Formats: sequence, structure tokens, C-alpha cells
Amino acid sequence: MRRVKAVESTLTVANYLKENADLLANKIVDDIIKKFGFQVPPNDIVQAKKVYAEFLEFLSESIDCKEGSVPDKLVEWSRDNGKKTAAKHNRISDILIRYPDTRMVFADFIMDISLEHGLGTKDVVLILKRVHHMLDVSLNETVLAFERRSEELLLNAKKELRELSTPIVPIQDGLAVLPLIGSIDTDRTEHLMNGVLPKIPEMNIERLIIDFSGIVAIDTEVAANIFNVYRVLGLLGIDVLVTGLRPELAINAVSEGIDFTSIKTFASVKQAIESIRSYS
Repeated sequence: MRRVKAVESTLTVANYLKENADLLANKIVDDIIKKFGFQVPPNDIVQAKKVYAEFLEFLSESIDCKEGSVPDKLVEWSRDNGKKTAAKHNRISDILIRYPDTRMVFADFIMDISLEHGLGTKDVVLILKRVHHMLDVSLNETVLAFERRSEELLLNAKKELRELSTPIVPIQDGLAVLPLIGSIDTDRTEHLMNGVLPKIPEMNIERLIIDFSGIVAIDTEVAANIFNVYRVLGLLGIDVLVTGLRPELAINAVSEGIDFTSIKTFASVKQAIESIRSYS
């Protein structure tokens, strides 16, 4: 008999949540915002009320279900929050800080309606578990979306930086300079080999000056790969000159077995150009 009454009470709560989802969502969001010590954009408030209305409707339909599913809109909303936060270069903590207050408001809300409708302890705990599970999924989706978007933005920024830091600068017909700037790592070396090198023959370049004077750091393995560029360009009939090579890098490169005997080296781009003109 008690179980029948408990089921009836649970169904009553489910119907109550479904029939009053919009009104209850408005109140829940308003109560959550009151607990925040910061301003929430109006558009975020409107969107949150829509999402939580569906949240309550979903909760009403799954109130006695043990499955771990969540509303699609809650997942989409959570992912969107993560993506937008990353795109604005904000911290993920700006989103995470909202969840403790959200949980407290939902817990108080569930307790109030459970008492009003005479739910037993077991049913109250079940509903609270469903709510916390959905909030946990929301939290996870937000963080994962933030991390994915942040990684995409970082990779795009690195790609743009690589392209900007390895430009081919034409000086005159048949002559160009490839200034290497900053730190040269494996990623930039691969870009040099796969992104820059194929463009050089298309530019009708007969001589290319590779300038090392702007290099901040480079290891011998990467240096060896760059000197492979020299050999490849030589096979393509392009005369390569190296400038700005620091003594410490040259010493390390020689110790690694890199042969400089066939490489034309100059202290500066100016000296290299003067040498070219003297032989023209």
C-alpha cells in the first residue's frame, strides 16, 4: 500500500514538473543568479531558462528511470558554453564556478516539491541522483568542448605563426631571402619542408639566402633537417647561401656530422648580396 502511494506521489511530482516546467525554470534560474557574485549576460539568462525548462521536462519523464541519459539540448548548451568560453579566451573556471550554486538551488528545489507532494526519502534521493547526474554530464561536456576548442585555436595560431615566421622575401628577380625567426622546433621544420619548400621553385628563384640571424634557439637535429633543405634545393638547381650562422650553432652542427664544406656562408644578408653582385 505504501509503495502504491509512493508511486502515485512520484507520478504527481512528475506531472507537476512537466506542467510547470517554464515557470519553475524561470524561478530556478533567478534563484541561481541571485547566488552569483557576478553579472550574467541577459542572453545567457534567457538561454539558461529555456534549457532548464527542458531539463525539468526530461526529469519528469525519467523520474523513475535508472538509465543515465540526459536531454540533448542540455548537452548542446553545455558544449556551446565551453566553445564560446574558449573562443573568447576566457577561463573555464568562469563556467565551473556556477555549478556549486546551481546544485544547491536544485537540491533545495527538489526537497521543497518532494515535501509538498509527500515523497519518501528513497524517491527524493533517486530524483536528486538524476539531477546531479545530469549536471555532472553538463559539466563534463562543457570542459571537453572547452578543451577541444582551445586546442583548435592553439593549433590555428601555431599554423599562422609558422607561416608568418617563415616567409620567402623576394629581393630582386631570381633572388629571395628566407629569414628564420624565433625558436625552430620540429613542427616549424616540418612546415618548412612541406609548406615552404614546395613554393620556392614556383617563384622562379635562382638563388635563396637562408638567414639564421633571427634564430633564438635551435637544436642540432632540427639544424640537420634545415640543412637537408639546402641539399634538396641544390638538387632543384637553386643556389643556396647561408647567413647569420652563430659560432655555437656551427660548432654543434659540425660535431653532429653536418658537412659545411660545400655550403656558402656569410656573416650577414648584406654580405651575401654583395657577393652575388660581385659575381654578376
